[in-house]
Amino acid sequence: MKPFTRTTLICALAGLFGLPAQAADMTIKVAIPKIEVAEYHRPYVAIWLQSPDRKTVRDIAVWYQTESKGEEGSQWLKDLRQWWRLSGRNQGEPADGVSGATRAVGVQTVEVAADHKALADLPAGEYELLVEAAREKGGRELVRLPLTWPPASDKVLTQQGETELGAIEVTTRP
Repeated sequence: MKPFTRTTLICALAGLFGLPAQAADMTIKVAIPKIEVAEYHRPYVAIWLQSPDRKTVRDIAVWYQTESKGEEGSQWLKDLRQWWRLSGRNQGEPADGVSGATRAVGVQTVEVAADHKALADLPAGEYELLVEAAREKGGRELVRLPLTWPPASDKVLTQQGETELGAIEVTTRP
């Protein structure tokens, strides 16, 4: 091997091994439909990952009203029944670090970085991404999207809600 080629190869390998490992991330788009009713309230929404056996549950986002007419809106988180049973009732403060205000009608985007606590040490395997919505004087809906983690390649998963949720789109990237 020529010295120039050997040096080039050594530098290339050093650069390759010196790079940090690329961790996977995801983008979640949740469409909140416009519902024509006399008294409209924004829905409470929970987004989480769970293993098929429900032993691994990771909260990604919980949108709720933090204060309502002098009362804490967190008392209505129980209306997100599936999320509440699996995660919400076990927390001192609901969804610490992932809570946010209710969202308006339209497509809402959640970027989940590789270092987000839901993904940071998530074991490889099969999971479900769940999006649950409940609205005061309205209905409830739960949408499930199966996914494999970590993704081997870029992948887009979609599922259509029927009443309280519109289209859900999840893009995963290695």
